[in-house]
Amino acid sequence: MEQREIRADYDDRSIVVYQAYSPAIAEPAVAAQRFVPPFKMERMTWIKPSFLWMMYRCGYALKEGQERVLAVRITRSGFDWAVSNAVSSRIPGKPAVRVQWDPERGLHHEALPCRSIQIGLTREAVDMYVNEWTVGITDVTALAHQVHEKVREGDLDGARALLPVERPYGTTTAQNA
Repeated sequence: MEQREIRADYDDRSIVVYQAYSPAIAEPAVAAQRFVPPFKMERMTWIKPSFLWMMYRCGYALKEGQERVLAVRITRSGFDWAVSNAVSSRIPGKPAVRVQWDPERGLHHEALPCRSIQIGLTREAVDMYVNEWTVGITDVTALAHQVHEKVREGDLDGARALLPVERPYGTTTAQNA
């Protein structure tokens, strides 16, 4: 069985999740320090606590519509609520929170033996994420590009040295979601 593990950058009160957007959505969000139009509250939004999984998803911020990577610091209580209210994405219906456990990724986007969590927020969960949980938003696109450049140069130690420090996030509810 593959290990499911939430690894994240977090402190006593907050946890960092990543999302990638077009500049049209990212720039106003960074300026306002919360998601504002043209961000659409009615759409599902997926948050990922793994920086490398986000790099895999957005191609180191080179994919169209995902050119900007945001580190969104949210409350731990909000993150914990999302995880404890999540259902598997394989279950039909329209729950407020969905969860997927996908293979964690390495610097070359290779699948690793452990699984990393992706959390999909809908309806009231998006409203809470935007209006209650978000503590701050930082554009980390330059970091994504720096890590990618080191990988392209073959300097994997240099790339690893740039990565955010992520450590196991201890919530038993998350492991069972």
